[in-house]
Amino acid sequence: MTDVHDLPRCPVAVTVSVIGSKWKLLILQQLSTGRMRFTELQAALDGISKKVLSTTLRSLDEDGIVIREVHTGSPISVDYALSDMGRSLQPVLDAMGAWGARYRK
Repeated sequence: MTDVHDLPRCPVAVTVSVIGSKWKLLILQQLSTGRMRFTELQAALDGISKKVLSTTLRSLDEDGIVIREVHTGSPISVDYALSDMGRSLQPVLDAMGAWGARYRK
């Protein structure tokens, strides 16, 4: 998780530093519908490479926004879900979606 001492003083800048990339926001949007596997996320996110998806999910996990769960078995599977902190971003995502819809008009 990001050290609180490394975060900007401005609250908006904190939010941008944690979720302020295109892929992070789109991953959060996808996970807002429920738990997903890596391959499901990649299929849902047109144009994202495996490397970028992996790196971005790792960052979101380290920041406590996403929970990574490994299921042992054959084959091993990994799925991702929003943490409580990640779910608390839903109003932000909803507001961004509403703003985007208004802007398109």
